[in-house]
Formats: sequence, structure tokens, C-alpha cells
Amino acid sequence: MIGDCGASVACVAGEAANAVQAIDMLDRERFDLVMLDIHMPGASGLTLAAQLRNMAMPPAVVFVTAHAEHGAQAFDVDAVDYLTKPVRLERLQQALQKLSRLGPVQWSSQDAEPPALVIHDRLRTQRVPLDDVVYLKAELKYVTVRTLTQILIWDGSLHDLEEKFSQRFLRIHRNALVARHRIRALEKFFDPEEGEGWAVRLEGVEDRLSVSRRQLAAVRELVSL
Repeated sequence: MIGDCGASVACVAGEAANAVQAIDMLDRERFDLVMLDIHMPGASGLTLAAQLRNMAMPPAVVFVTAHAEHGAQAFDVDAVDYLTKPVRLERLQQALQKLSRLGPVQWSSQDAEPPALVIHDRLRTQRVPLDDVVYLKAELKYVTVRTLTQILIWDGSLHDLEEKFSQRFLRIHRNALVARHRIRALEKFFDPEEGEGWAVRLEGVEDRLSVSRRQLAAVRELVSL
């Protein structure tokens, strides 16, 4: 099953009997989500999911299958979730909620608009290109997004962002990602309450962000390049 539910009330959905039909539908129309079985006529769901990754703007993939043993392979092809039949309504809702957390990130090809965060507040919706992001820091239920000129609040997932853009962002702490090209120095500091620690200095902002012991080697390696 293939679906596309945008901001409007209307929701376009279709059903394909095999991988060939699914590819044909996706070539003709833009869809946000594809729900796949593992065993299908012709190419398997895993093979189709791998093909979808090569699209300029690939849809998200959720597997819905009776075959629980293929879960690891499903996530190797970037599946959002893996549901086993019979599917409980709660479990389906969890999968769709996970998909909605990916929604603020626009995955686009090099020829299209660059990837961005779409940030909503009470007054407006703003598109922030990932190229402009200096760092992201998780605080309570939200993520602070720092650019050279703004501090914004994003309702998203650092983990999902890191998985998709590991070449762009480096995790320096369990609650922080920084733009790799913005890292300028790794400095030792002493805090009266926390003792000795390490922090990064980033180009264009005064903020100093702490580096966890676990991530120290990765940051040190990047700075030394």
C-alpha cells in the first residue's frame, strides 16, 4: 500500500500487487509512505525497499508482515518501522507517530532544494536549511536549533537526524549534535561544580558546548584533520 497525506484533508492512497506496479506508481506520483510485505510476487519487499533508496525523494518505508525474522534486514534498508501481523492499532499508531517525527526534515536530492528543518511556532512556519545549522541541543521535550542568527525550537529527534546526516553532524554529547564544518577548537575547562571537562568552540557563535568522555576521541580526531 502506498500513501500520501499532506497538510490538506485529502489523502491519496493506492495498492500495488507487486514491486513493478509499485515502482510504476511512484514514478507517476509523489508518495510519502510505502507499507510493504516481505514476501511478494516477484521481487521481495526488501529488494523493493533497497530500490526506493535510490530515488531522488524516496518515500518512508514501513514493513507489515507475518515474517518476524527479517527485522534486522528491514532496518538495513532504512525502514521506519517493522510491524508483524496481526497488527494492533496501537502499534500502527506508534509507527505513524515515528514517521511524523521525520516529517520536519525534508530529504531531497542534490538537484532539488537542500535538506532543511521545518520549524513551527504559534506565529509562523519557517524552513531552516541544514547548511545554516551550527548545532542542535536536546533540552527537556524539545530541541534547540542554533544558527548564526537565530535560536529556534524544533519538535524533532536528534537520533533520526544523526542517522540521516551523519556526514554533516557529529554527536558530541548524548544531547547535542554540531555541524562538523563549524568545529574550530577542542578546549579543556574547569567547572567548580562539575570539575574538569572538555568543550568545543564553534565558528560564528560564542556558545561553548560540552563534550562527553565517550565522544571525546571522535571530536579530537576531527579537530586534528
